[in-house]
Amino acid sequence: MSKETKRELRERQARDAERQRKKMIEVRDVSMRFRLTDDKIISLKEFVTRKLSGKLKTNEFWALKHASFDVYKGEVMGIIGHNGAGKSTILKVISGILKPTEGSVTSHGNIVPMLELGSGFDMDLTGHENIFLNGAILGYSEEFLQSKHDEIVAFSELGQFIEVPIRNYSSGMLARLAFSIATVVNPEILIVDEILSVGDADFQEKSRKRMLELMSGGTTVLFVSHSLQQIREMCDRVVWLEHGEVKAVGETQEVCDEYDH
Repeated sequence: MSKETKRELRERQARDAERQRKKMIEVRDVSMRFRLTDDKIISLKEFVTRKLSGKLKTNEFWALKHASFDVYKGEVMGIIGHNGAGKSTILKVISGILKPTEGSVTSHGNIVPMLELGSGFDMDLTGHENIFLNGAILGYSEEFLQSKHDEIVAFSELGQFIEVPIRNYSSGMLARLAFSIATVVNPEILIVDEILSVGDADFQEKSRKRMLELMSGGTTVLFVSHSLQQIREMCDRVVWLEHGEVKAVGETQEVCDEYDH
């Protein structure tokens, strides 16, 4: 068998292996446009009046431009990029919070998003009450949450503060509660935006270990962090976003090294 034929065989085997891996998220040519106004609007009435009269001046801002990549079952995909690169926007599009201006996202599994701190919570309710509110939003039944209540409270380490309205919580306490609820079961797809960078070092390490448990259990994770060390430790592959465009997709070490130079 010639060298050329051996190489062709390896390439075909690689393509076959790629086809056999189950795609959990397919991002296809996604662009996201926001219209920003320079005018200072003091009321909704003024906004509507100006818009209807054609006097509202807006500028277009493309947060994402033709982004495409796949995420496979059981892998941890990191997303890196400088501030304003489009990292949080792509997570919101994949989570279904934002509808892309162009392109499409297809997901094959239930998504549990952990995005903005406090989203899905009522600040006037206690931590205990928010377990049931936030859990319901994530699709968990009341019976299930009752059975998991003590486990959630124990993991969050909130103790007696679970009976306190969460408007009195620090950002670290909120993050601990959100993470404890979201990861009480093994979701098929977990989307995490910077939330592991909030709170004390001990809980960050505890959260990292829980994430590793989820990954070993087959959960697919999409993970944004400004910490390249976290990305290197936890991710199988990385998407590098630059000014809303995908600059690179590949193995963690390779992409992080290129980004870091």
